[in-house]
Amino acid sequence: MNWEAWIALVVIVLILYALVRNLASPDVVLLGAATVLMTLSIASDRFPSPREIAAGFGNEGLVTVAVLFVVAAGLTETGAMALVTERFLGRPRTARDAQIRMMLPVTAFSAFLNNTPVVAMFIPVVNDWCKRAGLSPSKLFIPLSYAAVLGGMCTLIGTSTNLLVHGLMIEAQKTDPGMPVMSMFTLTPIGVPAALAGVAFIVLLAPRLLPDRRSAGAKLSDPRQYTVEMRVERGSPVDGQTIEKAGLRHLPGVYLAAIERDGESLVGIGPEQVLRGEDQLVFVGVVDSIVDLQRTRGLVPATRQLFKLNDPRHDRLLVEAVVSDTCPIIGKTIRDGEFRTRYDAVVIAVHRNGERLNQKIGDIVLKPADSLLLETHRRFLRHRRHSRDFFLISDVPDSHPRRHDRAWTAGLIMLAMVAVMAFEPYTGVGILNAALLAAALMGLTRCLSAEQARRSIDWPTLVAIGAALGIGRAIETTGLAGAAAGSMVEFLDPFGPLGVLAGVYFLTLVFTELVTNNAAAALVFPIAHSAAVGLGVSFMPFAVAVAIAASAGFATPLGYQTHLMVYGAGGYRFADYLRIGIPLDLLIMAITIGLMPIVFPFSTP
Repeated sequence: MNWEAWIALVVIVLILYALVRNLASPDVVLLGAATVLMTLSIASDRFPSPREIAAGFGNEGLVTVAVLFVVAAGLTETGAMALVTERFLGRPRTARDAQIRMMLPVTAFSAFLNNTPVVAMFIPVVNDWCKRAGLSPSKLFIPLSYAAVLGGMCTLIGTSTNLLVHGLMIEAQKTDPGMPVMSMFTLTPIGVPAALAGVAFIVLLAPRLLPDRRSAGAKLSDPRQYTVEMRVERGSPVDGQTIEKAGLRHLPGVYLAAIERDGESLVGIGPEQVLRGEDQLVFVGVVDSIVDLQRTRGLVPATRQLFKLNDPRHDRLLVEAVVSDTCPIIGKTIRDGEFRTRYDAVVIAVHRNGERLNQKIGDIVLKPADSLLLETHRRFLRHRRHSRDFFLISDVPDSHPRRHDRAWTAGLIMLAMVAVMAFEPYTGVGILNAALLAAALMGLTRCLSAEQARRSIDWPTLVAIGAALGIGRAIETTGLAGAAAGSMVEFLDPFGPLGVLAGVYFLTLVFTELVTNNAAAALVFPIAHSAAVGLGVSFMPFAVAVAIAASAGFATPLGYQTHLMVYGAGGYRFADYLRIGIPLDLLIMAITIGLMPIVFPFSTP
């Protein structure tokens, strides 16, 4: 190897060391490594130039991921994802039960929808699911990513890697007329058995191999408990449901204290108590849990004052404000003090030194140091932040109500996007084009605002993916990839076609774990083609092996972009992927190599 290849190898080793030791987040480590390799282009043109590194951040796949975050946000903001997934996910009691309920539909969806948007759409749903069911996110987010990858191996459109290999085969036909091409279901005979075995492996062993980590917020109790009244909307999904089936029994951080119906207070509330339209539900809990109540379809704050605010409800947010001793309505009830008229805000709940206030919101007499939970607009923050009427004003993050009336609109947009992607060969509309159209429609139909769209993009994930593409470019241009691949194929040639096929699979897998799936497929494809031509055998088994191995990298967060997407959400460390990913890598490899001669004989047609 030349000295440039050795430098690239040292950088790769340092990347792995930094990630294993958790010295910094993946985006920081990868961007730092890409910067080092780019700087070395001053000494040798074998290293990627600044223009080539920047090209990684303009990669079509990366831009598609960014746009799909917006599409996923539209589904989340309208509650469409929750509406669909509640039927699939239900209310599990154990981590294993949750994994089964989640992985089966995710695997099926990913076979016909690019796995990146599937994970993007499920991340907020699973996160909310974990809070409601009291499960550790670290038990579910790696299985979510793995299930999406396993499903993507089953069809040509399941992942961009399969489409990349397909495109490389079409390109190779220009110089090799005998080059076969893949159809929609070429990968299915290998992908489906591998996916089923992978899901079974995760369900059986993941509870032991995955960590049990919970966020700091889950471990700390908030002393500020508010009493809030919610009303059951007549004819809503909650109307006629029991407390258990409505999902209101085991809410984290909040409990149902009382139900008021027809002027009477129901006592001895059990899980089988049936809710009716116009019931007043009295909850006691912390702010974050009250935000979740606000987003429950069929529940609205009991106060009628909300309808008198000028702004549309989906443009509002929750604000906490502490009443000062100079507030002009001290000693008056919230109603008599005309709080809504004076401040253009509605009091949703009141906290007072841990006391439970057994009064209607409007009848509470305000005292200094009362903490108020308000539904209002951002103008309140700007105009009242320095007001003498309040000691402290702060907004509750991500507390705007869902746009439930747009749920079906968002769902139809997603289905249309999936259909266009699935029939790309016939429509001529690419994946990025379809995603951009869907994101635009989400905005035009008011499923989400421009500000919400901007906030939905996960920039650290995009930076990590873009930097990884640049590093993959460096491995190729320095000659490190060619040297490693040539040695591998030469060593395995005496073992015949099956041995060389196993070597090609393993080499693709190693590259996938170190860089990215698409970069690995692009690097190994010409090596696999040369090996098949040299052996005089069909190239199809080698093409399928490259496509599957380039996706089925489970041992590092670099193996697939969806692994990076769940890295932070699950609170993972690099070693968590190694523990469960290495045996899963070997299992998928064994199934693929074992079935290949049966499904795709080596003999040329």
